[in-house]
Amino acid sequence: MDAWAVLVSEVMLQQTPVARVEPVWREWMARWPRPADLAAEPAGEVIRAWGKLGYPRRALRLREAAVAITERHQGVVPADVTALEALPGVGTYTARAVACFGYGQRQPVVDTNVRRVVARLVHGRAEAATARAADLQDIAALAPEDHDRAVRFSVAVMELGALVCVAGTPRCGVCPVRDRCAWRLAGSPAHDGPPRRVQKFAGTDRQVRGRLLDVLRAAREPVDAAALDIAWDDAVQRSRCLDSLLTDGLVEQTDDGLFRLPA
Repeated sequence: MDAWAVLVSEVMLQQTPVARVEPVWREWMARWPRPADLAAEPAGEVIRAWGKLGYPRRALRLREAAVAITERHQGVVPADVTALEALPGVGTYTARAVACFGYGQRQPVVDTNVRRVVARLVHGRAEAATARAADLQDIAALAPEDHDRAVRFSVAVMELGALVCVAGTPRCGVCPVRDRCAWRLAGSPAHDGPPRRVQKFAGTDRQVRGRLLDVLRAAREPVDAAALDIAWDDAVQRSRCLDSLLTDGLVEQTDDGLFRLPA
């Protein structure tokens, strides 16, 4: 997979399951196979194509990154981690994932699943704390020196955390590193920190924002306020969410008071 395809997939996969991402990612790659293709697309079309993936500001950041790649890097996704981190919407994890999976570099790639594996395997804790710079050092120390093997190692650790060393009930019986796992060797002590918060969705501003965007995605012409009113009954919450969409640049208001996706 080339670096642009990796970048698009990693941005889409932020807080979104693979099963939801894959069909949208395939559509995007067929439509915009190069950064310059996405950079040339109006922002509104990019938001429309984002569909129901959620957190639609990611779509705008990805388009901004495509513009930056086109203007600063001659349309080629940079391989340097520092240059990647300078792109809009690209942070520590995404930059290293692109360098590793897109360019075959020996880079520590640490997501939520990897942090959990490190917490158990290395530190003997049931759950990982919040993201730490030391997580990168832990994975870098575990990875093979050979770059090709290091890339395979990064994929393997992510899969281990996603499929075996899971958050609920880990499948320790089939874990390939169970005999050296500090947490298992310590008797699998229970998590002694605050419980994980489960994010609700129903009734939240996120749901309302999504409903409003659904109306605008389906409309090819600007709509009036009445068309948005039917998206959500609570007028106060609806107004607050519409204001936030306008502030985030996900919605525009025309001179005659209508609403549309950004041009």
